[in-house]
Amino acid sequence: MADIIHLLSDAVANQIAAGEVIQRPASVVKELMENAVDAGATSIKVQVKDAGKTLIQITDDGKGMSEGDAVRSFERHATSKITSAEDLFSIQTKGFRGEALASIAAVAEVNMKTRRRGDELGTQIRISGSKTDSVEPVQTPVGSSFQVRNLFFNIPARRKFLKSDHTELRHIINEFNHLALTHTEIRFTLTNNDTEILQLLPGNLRQRIIGVFGKATNAYLLPIETETSIIKISGFIGKPEHARKTYGEQFFFVNNRYIRHPYFHKAVMGGYEQILAPDHIPSYFIFLESDTSKIDVNIHPSKTEVKFEDERSIWRILLAAVKEAIGRNNLSPSLDFSIEGVIDIPVLTSETEIKTPNIDTNPAYNPFEGEDSYKREKQVRPYQDGRFEGWEQMFDPAPAGAAAVGKRIQVRNKYILSPVKSGLMIIDQRKAHERIIYEKMMHSLENHQPLAQQSLFPETIKLNSGDYQVCLDMMKDLEQLGFDIRDFGGESVVIHGIPSEISVSGKGAVEILEMMIEQYKSLKGELDMAIPERIARSTARSSAISYGQQLSDQEMQELTDQLFACENPNYTPSGKLIVRIMDVEELDNQFKV
Repeated sequence: MADIIHLLSDAVANQIAAGEVIQRPASVVKELMENAVDAGATSIKVQVKDAGKTLIQITDDGKGMSEGDAVRSFERHATSKITSAEDLFSIQTKGFRGEALASIAAVAEVNMKTRRRGDELGTQIRISGSKTDSVEPVQTPVGSSFQVRNLFFNIPARRKFLKSDHTELRHIINEFNHLALTHTEIRFTLTNNDTEILQLLPGNLRQRIIGVFGKATNAYLLPIETETSIIKISGFIGKPEHARKTYGEQFFFVNNRYIRHPYFHKAVMGGYEQILAPDHIPSYFIFLESDTSKIDVNIHPSKTEVKFEDERSIWRILLAAVKEAIGRNNLSPSLDFSIEGVIDIPVLTSETEIKTPNIDTNPAYNPFEGEDSYKREKQVRPYQDGRFEGWEQMFDPAPAGAAAVGKRIQVRNKYILSPVKSGLMIIDQRKAHERIIYEKMMHSLENHQPLAQQSLFPETIKLNSGDYQVCLDMMKDLEQLGFDIRDFGGESVVIHGIPSEISVSGKGAVEILEMMIEQYKSLKGELDMAIPERIARSTARSSAISYGQQLSDQEMQELTDQLFACENPNYTPSGKLIVRIMDVEELDNQFKV
């Protein structure tokens, strides 16, 4: 039999690599911006058309490349940033895998111009689908310019799965912000379809945060800074009163590289414990500096996942640093932070010498010396001397007639209890309201009868760049569901009206929109459903009555009646249980000895 194993061609191998590195236009922006930073650029311009689907152009004033380097840069595993395997454990640059340009050229049409300072002419390379079309000298400024056109032109299936322009632009803005926040010394510009979105001048970190997220952020930034033997922490955290119910301004960076780290996020949240509502998320821009030999950034192609050698110790230091920053600004119970210096948390490592403590004892010591005698007091049993006095205060008084069949009782302002023939029915009030809102919105959508309630005083809300693109992406479908939200420009929208079915939830229109945007972004695993249905789900989750909201007897009755008028009263749109009935036998079993 003939051999069946063969080597893939370079073109196919590059396309496979591109599948890991280049997932959408934002991936191209990230890789090319990182290369520009590594090239020592002081100015980086990002221009896209149709959210990068038609054109991505990155121009920098870095050191540029020679003709030989320019040609080799498109080869697989070609890099100037590492020379041996040991270098992987001391990486200082953004990129290092040597697959970015080869991967981009495998799935797009690329035109690169580059020139080094001191060279009369630069080099222009045209390459498409891994095939080099031309290499020629060209007049061009010092630095490099990449034009990437028709992304995924040779992989139609991949291009088909790109999202709307607003969604893809949001991802580009996110990647742009990650680099802009870590390199405040560089001037950054971002435009889409010839419209400038962001222009950031060189400055300090506070100025850069304000430039990215707006002037309002200046009022709630608290500096955070500490340095220990294993980690240096700096940056800013947000004041508790400015925390929001949505994510969007939470950033970790290690050695000026953006990372995601849920474990460290919990440490930050722990610093706000008891001074922040459980469903609110504070802003933070936290920079970690560590010995490069103590971290591993080479565990994922996107380089956003990092492994630390001693994560537990860093977690404790970060928690203490957040508490200190809050305490210094009198935002938590009074603590004495008058001692100068940094947080000193002892850290045990594999090199720490463990010494047995010395314990001094006095065998002649008599603890009863000097007492006349040992007196034994009469013990009081725990069930004596008024143990049951005031026991009624342990329970909330039930409404009059609550024992009667058909009456409803609210438990901890969360559950509605109602006697039924077979036993006891328990309803989750928030999930019930979510189901009711969802079915009403879907009904109005199917019948083309959105029920909008106009506001007497329209509200304007300023969003960050990413959330603004999400809102624009949702706007047409929001209109079908009964929202009247209009683009005001400058990353602001005006809320003129909301559906009547959610206007009774007790939440403001701005709060509902912010939560709805966050829910829309977080609907993972539900991307195949129609966008109006996704929005209906996110709206129902965002605007349902909250736990802790007290309901009157009439409101409990109406909520129950509307729930059982739904097509599926037992589960939320995402499949979570709403109603449970405990039959009499189950209740009896709870009281058996």
